[in-house]
Amino acid sequence: MALSEPDAPDPETRLTASSRAKDKSPWNWLLLIPIVVPLIPLFFNGDSPRVFGFPRFYWLQLTYILLGVATTTLVYQMTKKRG
Repeated sequence: MALSEPDAPDPETRLTASSRAKDKSPWNWLLLIPIVVPLIPLFFNGDSPRVFGFPRFYWLQLTYILLGVATTTLVYQMTKKRG
């Protein structure tokens, strides 16, 4: 019994994947915001203000998650291929 070659992806799929990998949209630079902003120690230096009794560090973590989701959603919407 001979081993068969795996099916190669059709050229249309290969073209789409390679064009997506070469996306050089300036919108992609916004993805640095949720990476850099949480690394700024000035934001964590303090206990107040408290939100619902939680110190600043804890509610900032939730805020950073929301910032990451919002930024990723914006970049996706602005860079997706239409049509």
